[in-house]
Amino acid sequence: MNDELGEYKHGVNPLNRATLKWERDLYFTATTPRGYDLEFDARVEWGCMPVEGLLMSVAGCMAIDIVSILKKMHAAPETFSMEIEGERNPEPPQRYHRIHMILNLTGKDVTREKAERAADLSRDKYCSVLHSLKDDIEVVVEIRID
Repeated sequence: MNDELGEYKHGVNPLNRATLKWERDLYFTATTPRGYDLEFDARVEWGCMPVEGLLMSVAGCMAIDIVSILKKMHAAPETFSMEIEGERNPEPPQRYHRIHMILNLTGKDVTREKAERAADLSRDKYCSVLHSLKDDIEVVVEIRID
């Protein structure tokens, strides 16, 4: 994201940040530096489960890619919606082993071939959320106790 222009750009290597605060019980609020919140709740009373947030993030990332790619293909999307379903392993770690998406699109010069090509490019090359799920990601945990 380019802050000055508000444009989405591929190839940018930003450092993303967020904070997460325990509110009560098993309910947490994550906040971006721009002030957007996402609520996580293990009991799904006040927010979504973290894995649902991940699934929605994959959907959002691919949707942005697909619409952007279609526009570069000189198509003019008018509507876009997605149904997304993730199947998880029954035993820990209960990671997603399959994600199924159904895309619904309309628009001038939006063809099945263009939509399939855009979806393939997002899935195979551009979707940073999906590619962050690979097993080579480094996770560093630092503990501070006051």
